[in-house]
Amino acid sequence: MSAVQAVDLKRTFRTRTGLLRRTAKDVEAVRGVSFRIEPGELFGLLGPNGAGKTTTIKMLITLLLPTGGSASVLGHDVVDDVREVRRRIGYVFGGDRGLYERLSAYDNLRYFSELYGVAPREQKARIGELLELVGLTGRERERVEGYSRGMRQRLHIARGLLHDPAVLFLDEPSIGIDPVGARELRATIGLLKEQGKTVLLTTHYMFEADELCDRIAVIRSGEIVAEGTPTELKQRVPGGRVLEVETYGVPEATVASVGEVGGVRSVAMEERGQQQVLILQCEPDAEVTQGVLARLGGVRVGRVVSREPTLEDAYVELVTRA
Repeated sequence: MSAVQAVDLKRTFRTRTGLLRRTAKDVEAVRGVSFRIEPGELFGLLGPNGAGKTTTIKMLITLLLPTGGSASVLGHDVVDDVREVRRRIGYVFGGDRGLYERLSAYDNLRYFSELYGVAPREQKARIGELLELVGLTGRERERVEGYSRGMRQRLHIARGLLHDPAVLFLDEPSIGIDPVGARELRATIGLLKEQGKTVLLTTHYMFEADELCDRIAVIRSGEIVAEGTPTELKQRVPGGRVLEVETYGVPEATVASVGEVGGVRSVAMEERGQQQVLILQCEPDAEVTQGVLARLGGVRVGRVVSREPTLEDAYVELVTRA
């Protein structure tokens, strides 16, 4: 039995547009999503903003009703067996909401233990285990308002694990966290996997998904466009080589002309501080460097690097292909 299963899952919202004459419009947020997550698997759901990731999760955790298809968690239907599903899942989202800042971490966990129905005689031991797991032992008596964002996110994970759920949903847990805090958070998520928890993770950080996930599904415009292991997704980048060119103040028209160079399949531009980095997907064995630099004549150019494709390259290729 799969830990999580979605079959042709759909969700349509009705919204109204216009200022004077309001007209109703149906928006398809999720358009027939299907996937399976096996017990003990860490499954990644990746996609751009508005692709339908959070809507999909909210249907799986019974916060939204599907308008089509079906889904189950550990064999329990998310529509017909709401109570049973909620007993078996935990949900952690990115951001600062969901904690009481004027309470200590320990008091937060005691409060949520009551809400989750943890037996009073088990609460102290359970809270101690989770504080150890997320690396907050010794800081549990401090008010949450003095915590860093990374510490708050680790406390969020502890809160979501209080009732020892079999399946944990992590919706962009590392958003806005500094590199040190993000590394500590990834280590915590890795420990959950070692403990046999089933985890569904959404993130915008490709290196995070590459490091943690057993399998990944890429969602675009409410549809799954690819699924597989990180290695399998990387192999879907045609050409096998990526050229990165650092530039400063390159016009959009010039970026478009670079894409016309023979051997260049696609071009994306990424902002890195004051730099702009052109990321070019190239055909096999194509020598494109001279042609690209010729098109960038008059533009200040920094480092030029040719490298193997990463998961981020595969992701960009998949979500921009259509």
